[in-house]
Amino acid sequence: MAGWMWLRCFFGPHLQRIHRSPDQSRPEGRAGRRGWTYQPKSLEKHTDSILGWASALWSLSYYSSPLLLCYLYRKGYICSSKLVPVSQYVGTVLVCLLGVACLRGWGRWKNSEYQQFISILEETRKTNTPSKKKKLGCYDFDFSHWPADFSWKELFSPSRYLCHSSFLIAHSFGRRMLYPGSVYLLQKAMRPMLQQGQARLVEECEGQRNKLVACDGNEIDTMFVDRRRVGGMQGQTLVICCEGNAGFYEVGCMNTPLEGGYSVLGWNHPGFAGSTGVPFPQNEANAMDVVIQFAVHRLGFNLRDIMVYAWSIGGFTASWAVMSYPEIQAVVLDASFDDLLPLALKVMPDSWRPLVTHTVRQYMNLNNADQLCKYQGPVLLIRRTKDEIITTTGPEDIMSNRGNDLLLKLLQFRYPKVMTDDGVRAVRAWLGASNPLEEASVYSSYEVDDDWCTSVLQSYQSERGQFFPWSVGKRPQLDRKYMRNFETTHCTPLPYSEFATPWSL
Repeated sequence: MAGWMWLRCFFGPHLQRIHRSPDQSRPEGRAGRRGWTYQPKSLEKHTDSILGWASALWSLSYYSSPLLLCYLYRKGYICSSKLVPVSQYVGTVLVCLLGVACLRGWGRWKNSEYQQFISILEETRKTNTPSKKKKLGCYDFDFSHWPADFSWKELFSPSRYLCHSSFLIAHSFGRRMLYPGSVYLLQKAMRPMLQQGQARLVEECEGQRNKLVACDGNEIDTMFVDRRRVGGMQGQTLVICCEGNAGFYEVGCMNTPLEGGYSVLGWNHPGFAGSTGVPFPQNEANAMDVVIQFAVHRLGFNLRDIMVYAWSIGGFTASWAVMSYPEIQAVVLDASFDDLLPLALKVMPDSWRPLVTHTVRQYMNLNNADQLCKYQGPVLLIRRTKDEIITTTGPEDIMSNRGNDLLLKLLQFRYPKVMTDDGVRAVRAWLGASNPLEEASVYSSYEVDDDWCTSVLQSYQSERGQFFPWSVGKRPQLDRKYMRNFETTHCTPLPYSEFATPWSL
């Protein structure tokens, strides 16, 4: 029995924090409501540090291996006579690391807190009941060892996204440039911040962490904060948050709807933190699919009670969600864009234009505008007036903000007779206003009457129905119904005062 427990400690996950004791007691000297950082014994601490450095060096050598191999080849080191001593050296290092891992397992075995944790983990793996899951939720540990809470297989729903074959650029530096949050070294640097954020969500917001299995086999790390009993009317609405390309739910846009009292479900992109896989469009869509299915079939929300909120590149999965699930209540896109291609061309050499165009269109086609135009429900776009990321020239040129193009494409689809040349010119004039005074001046010059605009739209809706596109012949002012400005840069957290339910008739 002791040997079996040592083996479980040897292969067990890295324990980071204890949010609260599973038996509701607190160790001596640890008073208060907050949790505490797991304190390994001396042997476990030092061996874990050695293995951590070995992991970091392996990651560094992995990413630099093409340059290193090229250098060794040019120096003549890649030959049988010189590879044999190297392989012996590598073998010795691996044996030493195995010994260090055995000592770490021994150190964990001698720690009563770790023994209690590993016993709870093994029991939950055998039978994942709510009571055992609640006990396991008291611990923050390596998410790859977390038992799955929900799988797409439970519903036998087919994937809605076509599979794409791999492509060299897309699978090497292209994907890492597009989603830097998937790079291991960045995640390792952010780990203390992510641990603090997760501790806050669990200990202060009573968040519940769950592992979902998508149809492609990727495991998706999620966090659910339930406000249905304490949040009033807003607590009955679930806001599903889609993070940016270097965003994590632990420190990301979840905080905005949480401030407003909403129930919130956050998730990490494939390859981010506890989620497995890589963040290609197919995998992103599959992840969003299982998140929505989990919200409906396990958390008990209706689609009409779900709002999707996305920041930056999260607009892709958000627009995919409302396109695929049209019953969703509304969508809010903050600092998002219409199409990835213009932004990709901005940062790559002009000589690469044909290659970049082919790669984006075939393997990274984040076509937010096309997907959003297939949704019939309420939409709100939030434009950062000093955005330096989704502009094609610079933050000082507000007209190069690709959020403008997202708005224009949406309006041109929904109101084609309004968005004539004069209509587009008027909307562009409003988009060129960089402050409220300039916006007011534009409205004054076009003699806009909001009440009249609303009455025209309501009359059309009552006579013709609500499905877009609408053949409204007169020109209601629609731009500020669908977009609001926020005078800040791309990465500034959105305060709840700037978060609003999208306009609807």
